[in-house]
Amino acid sequence: MGKGGGCCVSKKRSSLGESDDNLPNPPSGTRSTTTVEGQNPTADSTVPLQDGALLKKLRIFIVFYSMYGHIEGLARRMKKGVDGIEGVEGVLFRVPETLAPEVLDQMKVPPREGEIPVISAEELVEADGLLFGFPTRYGSMSAQMKAFFDSTGQLWKEQKLAGVPAGFFVSTGTQGGGQETTAWTAITQLAHHGMLYVPIGYTFGAGMFKMDTIRGGSPYGAGVFSGDGSREPTETELALAEHQGKYMAMIVKSENEKSGCINLVARYLRFFDVAIRFS
Repeated sequence: MGKGGGCCVSKKRSSLGESDDNLPNPPSGTRSTTTVEGQNPTADSTVPLQDGALLKKLRIFIVFYSMYGHIEGLARRMKKGVDGIEGVEGVLFRVPETLAPEVLDQMKVPPREGEIPVISAEELVEADGLLFGFPTRYGSMSAQMKAFFDSTGQLWKEQKLAGVPAGFFVSTGTQGGGQETTAWTAITQLAHHGMLYVPIGYTFGAGMFKMDTIRGGSPYGAGVFSGDGSREPTETELALAEHQGKYMAMIVKSENEKSGCINLVARYLRFFDVAIRFS
């Protein structure tokens, strides 16, 4: 699965019930790039095909809310993991803030750097996979992330996100503060949209069993302990986030290649059916 050695080149996922018969093929000898405003695109946002044409990379959106930077640290390391898988790239997004600037000032929230854009609900449909990161509030997601999910009503009505792989990563103030329940309670959002929840299980190997240091994260996804806000993510917590990025990228790549194979077989069957009827 990790190598993504599918039987054919895949295409970007279509909406449910939408035919891909008329999807355009990139012209031979040309190159297109995928750019998100406010971010530097990867050196090569396309994948070469055998016939010389080019296909856009699969994109995993890493959508997060981070007040004091702990979730953002995991998100940046997670992008590194996604980008490490050939043919896939991670794109960072913030969700909109719901607190007034004066409230954030009183809470001593550090200013946010501007290179990571704020995402709108409508943009989610452009992703081949989604990773959502958020801090906990009494064992469930923060109000900012919940408000963002609440804004996806039209996508839910049309089931535009059905079938999209998605996962979570979290931060908590204490060891018993919701490393598992924060992700667990968030699964309801995916269920209503028909998205496919992708936990990491114990695929991190020995790192999931070590007890010599304090470590956030669980089978539900990467995690970090923020303490009173001054604790920084450990290298183990960051490595787990990078692993989750790689793991999700491999899942998305594998599923996309399988889908491409099915579509190709279906096209050949339709072609031969037409050929037989007209022979």
